[in-house]
Amino acid sequence: MKGIVRRIVMMIMGVFMLGATATAGNGKAITLTDLPCMAQKTIKVYFGKKKVAMVKMETGFFEKTSYDVVFTNGDKIEFDGNGNWKDVSVKTGAVPAALVPQAVRTYLKANYPRTKVVEIDKGRGKCEVKLSSGLEITFDNNYNVIDIDD
Repeated sequence: MKGIVRRIVMMIMGVFMLGATATAGNGKAITLTDLPCMAQKTIKVYFGKKKVAMVKMETGFFEKTSYDVVFTNGDKIEFDGNGNWKDVSVKTGAVPAALVPQAVRTYLKANYPRTKVVEIDKGRGKCEVKLSSGLEITFDNNYNVIDIDD
Protein backbone atom coordinates (compact mmCIF):
# COMPACT_ATOMS: atom_id res chain seq x y z
CA MET A 1 0.00 0.00 0.00
CA LYS A 2 2.84 2.40 0.85
CA GLY A 3 4.37 1.76 -2.56
CA ILE A 4 1.18 2.75 -4.38
CA VAL A 5 0.79 5.94 -2.33
CA ARG A 6 4.41 6.81 -2.96
CA ARG A 7 3.98 6.31 -6.73
CA ILE A 8 0.89 8.49 -6.79
CA VAL A 9 2.67 11.23 -4.84
CA MET A 10 5.66 11.01 -7.20
CA MET A 11 3.39 11.21 -10.25
CA ILE A 12 1.60 14.26 -8.86
CA MET A 13 4.96 15.90 -8.11
CA GLY A 14 6.14 15.08 -11.62
CA VAL A 15 3.07 16.66 -13.20
CA PHE A 16 3.49 19.70 -10.95
CA MET A 17 7.17 20.10 -11.88
CA LEU A 18 6.40 19.64 -15.58
CA GLY A 19 3.80 22.39 -15.35
CA ALA A 20 6.25 24.64 -13.50
CA THR A 21 8.90 24.04 -16.14
CA ALA A 22 6.44 24.74 -18.93
CA THR A 23 5.43 28.09 -17.44
CA ALA A 24 8.92 29.18 -16.37
CA GLY A 25 10.46 31.76 -18.64
CA ASN A 26 7.22 32.64 -20.36
CA GLY A 27 7.69 36.01 -21.95
CA LYS A 28 5.11 38.35 -23.35
CA ALA A 29 5.73 41.43 -25.45
CA ILE A 30 4.45 44.60 -23.83
CA THR A 31 4.73 48.32 -24.51
CA LEU A 32 7.12 50.72 -22.84
CA THR A 33 4.21 52.33 -20.98
CA ASP A 34 3.35 48.94 -19.43
CA LEU A 35 6.64 48.99 -17.50
CA PRO A 36 6.62 50.04 -13.84
CA CYS A 37 7.15 53.80 -13.40
CA MET A 38 10.65 53.34 -11.96
CA ALA A 39 11.75 51.42 -15.07
CA GLN A 40 10.25 54.05 -17.37
CA LYS A 41 12.11 56.76 -15.47
CA THR A 42 15.43 54.89 -15.70
CA ILE A 43 15.04 54.50 -19.45
CA LYS A 44 14.06 58.12 -19.92
CA VAL A 45 16.93 59.49 -17.80
CA TYR A 46 19.78 57.19 -18.91
CA PHE A 47 18.71 55.85 -22.31
CA GLY A 48 16.28 58.53 -23.50
CA LYS A 49 17.88 59.05 -26.92
CA LYS A 50 18.03 55.34 -27.75
CA LYS A 51 15.25 53.66 -29.68
CA VAL A 52 13.53 50.71 -28.00
CA ALA A 53 13.32 47.58 -30.14
CA MET A 54 11.46 45.31 -27.73
CA VAL A 55 9.97 45.24 -24.24
CA LYS A 56 9.16 41.89 -22.70
CA MET A 57 7.59 40.84 -19.42
CA GLU A 58 8.82 37.52 -18.03
CA THR A 59 6.79 35.56 -15.52
CA GLY A 60 7.65 32.27 -13.97
CA PHE A 61 5.95 29.81 -11.70
CA PHE A 62 8.35 30.29 -8.80
CA GLU A 63 9.99 33.54 -9.87
CA LYS A 64 8.65 37.04 -9.64
CA THR A 65 7.92 39.11 -12.70
CA SER A 66 10.82 40.73 -14.50
CA TYR A 67 11.09 42.96 -17.53
CA ASP A 68 13.60 43.01 -20.39
CA VAL A 69 14.15 46.05 -22.58
CA VAL A 70 16.26 45.75 -25.73
CA PHE A 71 17.32 48.79 -27.73
CA THR A 72 17.92 48.84 -31.49
CA ASN A 73 21.68 49.23 -30.94
CA GLY A 74 21.78 45.99 -28.90
CA ASP A 75 21.91 47.53 -25.41
CA LYS A 76 19.78 45.70 -22.84
CA ILE A 77 18.31 46.40 -19.42
CA GLU A 78 16.60 43.94 -17.11
CA PHE A 79 14.28 45.19 -14.37
CA ASP A 80 12.70 43.43 -11.41
CA GLY A 81 8.95 43.46 -10.88
CA ASN A 82 9.13 46.82 -9.09
CA GLY A 83 11.02 48.49 -11.92
CA ASN A 84 14.46 48.50 -10.30
CA TRP A 85 17.22 47.68 -12.77
CA LYS A 86 19.02 44.39 -12.18
CA ASP A 87 21.27 44.10 -15.21
CA VAL A 88 22.52 46.61 -17.77
CA SER A 89 24.54 45.61 -20.83
CA VAL A 90 25.79 47.95 -23.55
CA LYS A 91 27.19 47.04 -26.96
CA THR A 92 28.87 50.37 -27.66
CA GLY A 93 30.03 52.96 -25.18
CA ALA A 94 29.69 52.38 -21.46
CA VAL A 95 27.02 51.77 -18.85
CA PRO A 96 25.87 55.21 -17.68
CA ALA A 97 28.19 56.17 -14.81
CA ALA A 98 25.30 57.10 -12.51
CA LEU A 99 24.10 53.49 -12.61
CA VAL A 100 27.46 52.24 -11.31
CA PRO A 101 27.71 52.58 -7.51
CA GLN A 102 30.18 55.29 -6.44
CA ALA A 103 32.38 52.80 -4.52
CA VAL A 104 32.71 50.67 -7.67
CA ARG A 105 33.54 53.72 -9.81
CA THR A 106 36.20 54.80 -7.30
CA TYR A 107 37.77 51.32 -7.30
CA LEU A 108 37.75 51.09 -11.09
CA LYS A 109 39.20 54.58 -11.54
CA ALA A 110 42.07 53.73 -9.19
CA ASN A 111 42.79 50.27 -10.57
CA TYR A 112 41.50 50.15 -14.17
CA PRO A 113 41.41 53.78 -15.35
CA ARG A 114 41.47 53.02 -19.08
CA THR A 115 38.49 50.67 -19.12
CA LYS A 116 34.74 51.19 -19.35
CA VAL A 117 31.95 49.27 -17.63
CA VAL A 118 30.09 47.45 -20.41
CA GLU A 119 27.87 45.35 -18.15
CA ILE A 120 26.70 45.56 -14.56
CA ASP A 121 24.59 42.98 -12.76
CA LYS A 122 23.15 43.50 -9.29
CA GLY A 123 22.42 40.13 -7.77
CA ARG A 124 21.76 38.72 -4.34
CA GLY A 125 24.43 40.12 -2.11
CA LYS A 126 26.80 41.08 -4.89
CA CYS A 127 27.44 43.34 -7.84
CA GLU A 128 29.27 42.09 -10.92
CA VAL A 129 30.82 44.37 -13.50
CA LYS A 130 32.30 43.47 -16.85
CA LEU A 131 34.89 45.85 -18.25
CA SER A 132 35.72 46.71 -21.84
CA SER A 133 38.99 44.80 -21.34
CA GLY A 134 36.98 41.59 -20.75
CA LEU A 135 37.79 41.51 -17.04
CA GLU A 136 34.90 40.63 -14.72
CA ILE A 137 34.99 41.91 -11.14
CA THR A 138 32.58 40.86 -8.40
CA PHE A 139 31.89 43.04 -5.37
CA ASP A 140 30.06 42.11 -2.17
CA ASN A 141 27.30 44.21 -0.55
CA ASN A 142 29.91 46.54 0.92
CA TYR A 143 31.64 46.89 -2.48
CA ASN A 144 34.71 44.93 -1.47
CA VAL A 145 36.22 42.95 -4.35
CA ILE A 146 35.50 39.26 -3.84
CA ASP A 147 36.45 37.89 -7.27
CA ILE A 148 38.28 38.91 -10.43
CA ASP A 149 37.93 36.78 -13.53
CA ASP A 150 39.53 37.34 -16.92
